[in-house]
Amino acid sequence: MKSIYFVDKIQPVVFSKNFVVGLYILIAIITGFKQYYRESFNNYKIFKYTYYHTINQQPLYENYPQQYDDSNHYGPVFGLIVAPFALLPDYLGTILWNIANALLLIFGIYSLPLSIVKRSVLGLLCAHEALGAMLSYQFNVGLTGLILFSFSYLLKNEVGKSAIAIALGTLIKIYGILGLAFFFFTKRKISFIVYGIISLVLLVILPIFLSSVEFTKQAYIDWYSSLIHKNDLNVSLTSGQDISLMGIIRRLMQNPNVPNLPFIIGGLILFLSPYLRINQYKNVAFRLMLLASSLIFVVIFSTGSESPTYIIAFTGVSLWFVIQENPKLNWIIILYIFAFILTSLSPSDIFPKYIRVNYVQHFSLKALPCVMVWFVIIYHMLVVDFKNHKLNIE
Repeated sequence: MKSIYFVDKIQPVVFSKNFVVGLYILIAIITGFKQYYRESFNNYKIFKYTYYHTINQQPLYENYPQQYDDSNHYGPVFGLIVAPFALLPDYLGTILWNIANALLLIFGIYSLPLSIVKRSVLGLLCAHEALGAMLSYQFNVGLTGLILFSFSYLLKNEVGKSAIAIALGTLIKIYGILGLAFFFFTKRKISFIVYGIISLVLLVILPIFLSSVEFTKQAYIDWYSSLIHKNDLNVSLTSGQDISLMGIIRRLMQNPNVPNLPFIIGGLILFLSPYLRINQYKNVAFRLMLLASSLIFVVIFSTGSESPTYIIAFTGVSLWFVIQENPKLNWIIILYIFAFILTSLSPSDIFPKYIRVNYVQHFSLKALPCVMVWFVIIYHMLVVDFKNHKLNIE
């Protein structure tokens, strides 16, 4: 009896908004401090120097081995976003950067049209994947939040806020364009287009105020070139990227020349096919399924996907699981557990290093459960009548 009483008391606390938000802040502080203390914050250095290179009008996409390894691949506007953190000492900037990204994600989750308990469960399910991304100071955490906000604002017909979230996410990292997938869910389509154009134009020219017109123009040209070059590097069988459907095929066949285009065309056809069911648009469950599909799609069909990118896809997988009917079917539970183990836990020390390196990483298996869930989502979106088939969104 005492144990039941304890569970009854602790459950409201664990599933409260304050607890989950506090957990994300704690994760951000611990990961930020840990990696700074270990002098393992190369990504943060790349972000930080994006600001300094902008104000000094130095090329944004060159290698600067005296400052950091690798190179920058974020859009020119990113220099302004990271400026408040770059101006701080690294020990403080690293932690606050992770906190800002964590808050974007968790408040994005709490913006969704779900009950507080469902939103809290979603946050808890994504916490480990968010932790992995924050260990490398990834902006993917914050970007996921921006995508969620773009969806939620559009459903509330707050089209200006949605347009800003989409434009900002897109101009930092192309994945942000995903917010356009929800265009048909707003009644204010013309206003949304106008706000989108205004937001895009303003954000494109914003770096001028830190540099110059010529520098900003050249920076966008260089950004495009850097993304093309990065794509060529990603598809090599030895890169840490290409954790995607195509990457699985390439690595199974040990052939880096397997083309992307047939997969992308096929994926786009499947992704867009549920849009033909116009009579389902008004159902919140259908909209949430499209959000889940979009979050997974943009990752599993991208050669630039690496392990920390999967906070985007895994949020989609977890959203799909949370909104299923109760009691959940056994195969749904098994598939989600499979996804949690292979996608979320596989990069951690829980997995033996030999299996992690020689199987999971070698064959891009982190993507496999997400691919499987995505096909399930597409099938359900094509055949289920969401008016009569009530998903668990209360």
